[in-house]
Amino acid sequence: MTKRWIGVVASLVEAVKSSSNNQLRHLEDITVIHDYDDLQKTWNGYKEMHKLHPTREFQVFHTSRSDVEVVEESFSGVRQQT
Repeated sequence: MTKRWIGVVASLVEAVKSSSNNQLRHLEDITVIHDYDDLQKTWNGYKEMHKLHPTREFQVFHTSRSDVEVVEESFSGVRQQT
């Protein structure tokens, strides 16, 4: 992702096709869902999309980054049902 538009702070994307290797997520095909001018709005958009479509893979990328590297982290704990 190499776009840097005036006013765009972050993008919410969906990983349409992805794979994992050595704890890195390789996003082979992504779709930009929405561009945001505020990071809090971006996270709110992510939470809303994840709640509506929990089986789809969404990511948030800050537009200052030139790469789309995603490091996988293991989760141990309890997720709260809303």
